[in-house]
Amino acid sequence: MLWEWLVMPQGMSNAPATFNRLVTQLFRPHRAYAQTYVDDIFVHTRAGHGKSAVENHMEHLRAVLECMRNNKLHANLDKCVFGAEEIPFLSCFIGKRGLRADPAKVNAIVEGPVPKNQKDLRKWLGLANYLQNYSANYDRQQTLIVV
Repeated sequence: MLWEWLVMPQGMSNAPATFNRLVTQLFRPHRAYAQTYVDDIFVHTRAGHGKSAVENHMEHLRAVLECMRNNKLHANLDKCVFGAEEIPFLSCFIGKRGLRADPAKVNAIVEGPVPKNQKDLRKWLGLANYLQNYSANYDRQQTLIVV
């Protein structure tokens, strides 16, 4: 008797890399409007070619979903977000204005305990480093705090 996997066995050491390679290859024709990251697919659209952003987005979604169907890839509808102006991704938010920090994480840094000694300051700076990609001159401001 032969067995065939119907899903990617996630316990295998090379499963994430193999799946990522497959998804990247399958969605290469759609890379102008669909980016993949591990098991996530992001479809982004602008108005153009005489169509609204919504019309283009519907076409792009249809193409991505057809690619998934043709290759027997399944989506969990509970985890899908459709037609959003902004989506959470890797501890930040991505939208038409670019990346922005997660307000919950910023709030945790701002409302955290005030450092009372050098050890506490180092811990706080470790948390605050999250903001370095979202703050102009972050490294200069950090130097002023430490000195």
